[in-house]
Order: sequence, then structure tokens, then C-alpha cells
Amino acid sequence: MQLEVGVIVEGKVTGITKFGAFVELPEGKTGMIHISEVSSDFVRDIKDYLKMGQLVKAKVINISEKGEIALSIKKMNASKPKAEKYRSPKRPGDYEWQSNKKSAVSFEDMLSSFKHESEEKISDLKKATESKRGGFSRRGSQR
Repeated sequence: MQLEVGVIVEGKVTGITKFGAFVELPEGKTGMIHISEVSSDFVRDIKDYLKMGQLVKAKVINISEKGEIALSIKKMNASKPKAEKYRSPKRPGDYEWQSNKKSAVSFEDMLSSFKHESEEKISDLKKATESKRGGFSRRGSQR
């Protein structure tokens, strides 16, 4: 198998350091996954993500002139197609502005429910602020 940038390879973790992990690749070659290429999340300790002897799949992101192979798990996972919900519409008219569902609740009922909930929230807020004001005294202003 010819190693090239962009190829996904599978290998076994043979060494873990503070800055990355070494992976044994086919044909006796060794690649390294830098700690910044392990996950899209912040990686404080690489041992939380990789273990010795673990089989991993990674993408070849660079091959130096010296033959050093840089690998990335993060970029391999990022190359997967995004979910359908993130696809932007083709035209402005593709948006669904109104729901096709017929709701059993009338507008007047929804408005009444909203008004009732709002009044409850306002009364709770007033109770909370009045209790805070009751303990305040102005001793500093008396002389």
C-alpha cells in the first residue's frame, strides 16, 4: 500500500508521549498523531483518548522529506459529510415558514395560557425583589 497525503490508514498505538502518540503502520512504518490532531475537543491528556496497543484509523496529513508521517484522527472525522440539517436551502422559498400541522389549541387559548404564565412569573419576581428590599437600612446617613 502506497502512503500518500489524504489516505486513511489503520495502525496500532505503540507509544504515547505528552505531545502525541506513535502508531505502527503497515509495511513496518511508523507515524505520529500530534496531541492537537487527536480530537476536535481540547485534549489535556492524550491518555484519556488513546491507549497502548489500541487500533486506530487516521488520515495521513503530511509526509516529510525525511519520511516522517504525520497522522490525524481529527481530520479523518472532519472529512465525513455533515448532517442533512446543516445543508442550506437552495432558494429563499425553500424555507418552511409555517407548520403544516393543525394544532388543536386555538390562538385565544394559547394567548390566555401565555398571559397566565407571564402573570405568575411577574408575581414571583415581585415577591423576590420585595423580600430583598425589606432588610435594607440606611444607618450610614444618620448622624
